[in-house]
Amino acid sequence: MEDNLCTFSPCISFVLDGLMTSAAKRKGSPCLQDDNSRSDKKLRYSMPSLPEDIWHHIHSLLPLRDAARTACVSRTFLGFWRCYPNLTITRETLGLVRLEDEKDGMSYETSCDLATKIDHILRNHSGTGVKALKLEINDFPVFCTYGDLDRWLHIAVRPGIEKLDLWLRPILSAVSVYNFPCSLLLNGSGKSLRHLHLSSCTFRPTAGLDCLRSLTSLELYEVRVTEDDLRCLLSSLVALEELRLVDCEELIFLKIPSLLQRLSNLVVHDCENLEVIESKAPNLSGFEYMGPQVQLSLGDSLQDIYINGSGRGWDIVHYAWAKLPCMVPNLEVLEISTSYLSDTLVVPAGKFLHLRHLFIDGFCRPDYDHFSLVSFLDACPYLETFRLFVEHDFMEDELVLGDFSHDLRQMPGHLHSNIKDVQILGFYSTKSIIELTCHILENATSLESLTLDTSYTAILCSDSKNGKCLPMNRDMIMEAHKALLAVKRYILGKVPSSVELKVVEPCSRCNDLEILVQERKLVEPAQSESAQEFPLGKNK
Repeated sequence: MEDNLCTFSPCISFVLDGLMTSAAKRKGSPCLQDDNSRSDKKLRYSMPSLPEDIWHHIHSLLPLRDAARTACVSRTFLGFWRCYPNLTITRETLGLVRLEDEKDGMSYETSCDLATKIDHILRNHSGTGVKALKLEINDFPVFCTYGDLDRWLHIAVRPGIEKLDLWLRPILSAVSVYNFPCSLLLNGSGKSLRHLHLSSCTFRPTAGLDCLRSLTSLELYEVRVTEDDLRCLLSSLVALEELRLVDCEELIFLKIPSLLQRLSNLVVHDCENLEVIESKAPNLSGFEYMGPQVQLSLGDSLQDIYINGSGRGWDIVHYAWAKLPCMVPNLEVLEISTSYLSDTLVVPAGKFLHLRHLFIDGFCRPDYDHFSLVSFLDACPYLETFRLFVEHDFMEDELVLGDFSHDLRQMPGHLHSNIKDVQILGFYSTKSIIELTCHILENATSLESLTLDTSYTAILCSDSKNGKCLPMNRDMIMEAHKALLAVKRYILGKVPSSVELKVVEPCSRCNDLEILVQERKLVEPAQSESAQEFPLGKNK
């Protein structure tokens, strides 16, 4: 509010002009004048006179900083500000740190300014009419106490609030954790609440929180909450549609009751002590999990699953192939990411009769047999999209320099009649991935598009802010060249005329291919000046 009126944006000036016109006509008052009022010149307005409730609504749509600036203009604006409904109070909305300038977090001075401004805003707010409150507090509890936070919450969390987002960033040396006051939701505030997001606090819900019957979204980040706490809470959340749990280390057993009939999406990330996830929610359709291996019981309504066990020694490809067909028979989308791939695939429990899209992201040992994934494809008779993202240790593999065309393994009779789109990202020159690619070309009878990406990067110079691709080291660049040679030698001649082949090579402008190629004399210098599809195009 200390900003000068001359800094108002055209949007705010538009609102100011219109609202002051309406106020002046309504009150017949000549007091609404600009900074040159001493010369007795009254403002001239071209805006129509509108009812105050309409201007109140327009004011509520302004960003927080702009809405606060208007409070110094008149009592009418001040009244609007004291009932401003969307209190999103963060460093960005207050202009304390620009996103593009932030590198190592906030300074103590900025954290102090943030706490001071939060206190000033909420002290001057009546608490009436708040629909959404988002508080971001940094270096907690250095610049504000637990009592300050309790007081701020009691000001803004009133009956009628729909969204509460409390984002705490405690200092590393903090010895205690803020205890969220559940009693805050018992005064009628909980009845209207639809979204609750808590972070870095202790949450001990009691049986009295059955008032949260309108809650549709619950998100807990780094929250101390036990199995019993969560069971007590979930037993009353009949309207819940999304549950997100991240880094909740006290959880060991997560049980979703059947009464959550509207729950459609469950996300669980990095709850390191979790051992069992059991869901009886009848309409759960999406499940996302990241963490160590757990025992899963998810019900047969699931259609979309993402599981990431990277860095935890969990071979999710093996697990998915052996367990999921019977556990989630209606699955349509499966995305799995792992840092451990095993060549040994046991006999599957069944087939994925509804799976349409399969995405595998895995780190491979140098001797990993990619050709073993053919058995996984066999278990998905209606698969339409297959994407494989390969990460591996770079090694001296000179297979492409010889000719092993007659040694490629084949699996005749293993048709994949519905696959239309195949993408292999991180394609390199090992024999087993060449065999997998050739098998798909020969047995995917409905194939329309095949993409082989040798660039090892998802960010190209055309998409990045600094105009550069992610850098590739010497081994990556040399491997990309061998992969391109393998495509020419073993794959190009097998591509049917009906299939569009796209081969993506590294960007020669950002990752200098020509110098390294001339040094090793493997292939001719690259011709393109930026990351692009290898000029093979659609085969005729």
